[in-house]
Amino acid sequence: MKISTGRSGAVLKTYSILLFFLALKAAGNSAMAWGMKQVPERMSMNPALYLRAMLNPFVAMGIAALILALLIRMALLSLADLSFVLPVTAVGYVISVYLGKALLNETVTRQRWLGTLLIFAGAILVGSTSRNTTQDGAK
Repeated sequence: MKISTGRSGAVLKTYSILLFFLALKAAGNSAMAWGMKQVPERMSMNPALYLRAMLNPFVAMGIAALILALLIRMALLSLADLSFVLPVTAVGYVISVYLGKALLNETVTRQRWLGTLLIFAGAILVGSTSRNTTQDGAK
């Protein structure tokens, strides 16, 4: 049995990195939201409040996860077209809404769920297309 390492390997690599990105983005946003709910002050134009908020361990963890997610997105953009990466990574919004409801006890209205499901449907539609449209995209 021959194992193909060409195009299917590149597709597997792209989707693996995509899943890692989605997990980091959802975890980072959730950690930051959890931490910000623990910060007593409302954020304003005062930079000192933001610096103080960053000392919260959950906010700091969220920031670190989101920075790493940004670096992972850069890797994704080196593997696939922007017109593929951006819509497919929108699945992260669905994950974030679910985590907001499940972990942060947020109220998610029917309209928000419907909007989130529309985003998910669009991401599935885009995800079913080729990840590259350029001639040298296979790399």
